[in-house]
Amino acid sequence: MSNARSRLATAISAGLVLISAPPAAADAAEPVPVQLLSITDLHGYFGDYTTTVPGAHAGDAPQTVGGGAYLAAHLDRLRDRAALPAANSILFSAGDDFSGWPAETAYFWNEPTIEYLNHIGLRFSTIGNHELDRNLDYLRHMVDGTCEGRPDGDLCFTDSTGEEFAGADFDYYSANVVDGATGELIAEPYHVEQVDDGRGGTLPVGFIHATTSGTPDEGLSYWPSDQLRFEPEAAAINRYAAELQDQGVQAIVATVHEGFSQAGDFYDDCTNPTGPMVAMNEQISPAVDAIITGHWHALGNCTLPDPAGNPRPVVEAANHGRLINEITLQLDRRTGEVLRDRTTSTNHANTRTVPPDPEVLRMSQHWRDRLAQRKNEPVTDIAGDLTRTSADAEESSLGNATADAFRWAAQQDGGADVGIVMPKTLLRDIAYAPGAGNPADAPGRVLFDELMFGVIHERGGFGAALTSGELTGRELAQLLESQWQQAADGSTTFQPLAVSSNVEYRYDPAAPVGERIAFGQVRIDGEPLNPNATYRIATLSKDFVPQRAVPGFTALFNARDQHRTAYSGPDALAGYLRSQAPLAPPALDRVQAKP
Repeated sequence: MSNARSRLATAISAGLVLISAPPAAADAAEPVPVQLLSITDLHGYFGDYTTTVPGAHAGDAPQTVGGGAYLAAHLDRLRDRAALPAANSILFSAGDDFSGWPAETAYFWNEPTIEYLNHIGLRFSTIGNHELDRNLDYLRHMVDGTCEGRPDGDLCFTDSTGEEFAGADFDYYSANVVDGATGELIAEPYHVEQVDDGRGGTLPVGFIHATTSGTPDEGLSYWPSDQLRFEPEAAAINRYAAELQDQGVQAIVATVHEGFSQAGDFYDDCTNPTGPMVAMNEQISPAVDAIITGHWHALGNCTLPDPAGNPRPVVEAANHGRLINEITLQLDRRTGEVLRDRTTSTNHANTRTVPPDPEVLRMSQHWRDRLAQRKNEPVTDIAGDLTRTSADAEESSLGNATADAFRWAAQQDGGADVGIVMPKTLLRDIAYAPGAGNPADAPGRVLFDELMFGVIHERGGFGAALTSGELTGRELAQLLESQWQQAADGSTTFQPLAVSSNVEYRYDPAAPVGERIAFGQVRIDGEPLNPNATYRIATLSKDFVPQRAVPGFTALFNARDQHRTAYSGPDALAGYLRSQAPLAPPALDRVQAKP
């Protein structure tokens, strides 16, 4: 026996040495921590924004929260506290980074939001319904900086550092949005992040992404199924979870732009949760270890059983940067599997109790400073007032001009026979006289702020897309008849439509509701309306969606061969007014009541 072995034997016999597992085995037993930091439904609210959230738990006081500079600071503090390798702290979004935003990002078509998300180190994002408010060329622009995606080419602004917009430093994903023409996914369905295993190697963590299948029910992000199709979320997640497992990925996270709520309404609680993601949790494969949700702007931090009965987080972190969700996964160092019993999840309030990120303060101030100039950019000229009302109750100059604009724009993309403006579409007149006290304005000049934000129903900034669909002449007559609706008390309301200049008709105000327009009294391009012929009608996308349309106007819901154009409503009006500048107010001679 060697001297060393003899000394060791002696020490053991004397009780002086505690025998333990070899160092390598001890290291293998220690789990690998992974920090998941997520936000959702930011909607561009990275500037000086203040709001509140209720307390974390029942009985806690509400808290003042908000602002991108504080959000950035809290993210840094959470990363620092975790003290993990950079690869093991993963920041991402569950979608709706765009749309519904404040003016300093809305007026620059959301490019400032991408600058902010790049700054805070967003690793990736799920495609939310509002990422699809414009066309796919626009989404590619936001990712790659293509300067394409708007019919007027109004993109690629110089950012707060003096550089031209170059797109996101991160990617967008979705497992269930399919191109209706090709049958292919519009984005990659999942991706894998490699985390540091602490021994010089890596372990994979897979992220599967899904977009709410209810996207076509949204007014702004409505898409006909032959252009974009939204497959069931759970089936898509399960398909790709199995694919990831086949690749040896054992830690899997789903980020789903669909949501839920819980009755407590305290941001770190979970009381009687209900909603699509609660039901979907029961359908999503047990291979998925955590589900991060969005879309509902709700607050909830739940641990729910998966179909195998194992607990997993199902969370939603509000909206507008009010909350940050933090999930800590512990991975088995040998297998890469998530140790579910060690998973923790916390929603953190974005309080204003930390020093704000000075770079974000500078960035947001830059965009606010540019806003006044942007608002005052000339768009076109007109030769007289365009108003929503007139002495003629059936027509207005702005209604007629907008109907002409809808037909004109649809003819640039897909074609249209008739342009129609539905009730409650026009929100503000366009005045010939300059705005009082605005030296940038002049008689007949139409400014960016005046035209692009506020004239046409927009629900958030981009504006509903101009969409066309085919109706028979009989269905078009029904749409026109919908202007008169009879209430339960027998009273009749009149909500006038506007029609493009190639349409004229007469109606009988004394006839019963539903019978006021005869086919022979409607002419399109000078020809009588044919009840069996097909006509392509162009109007806003919201008017094709039952949940968003004006009540009683149902004829468009089943329009055939629907086509969403590259134009929003404001884009269409702006493009048409430019093409006709200076446009004189259209004559009010398209609709007449019989004497």
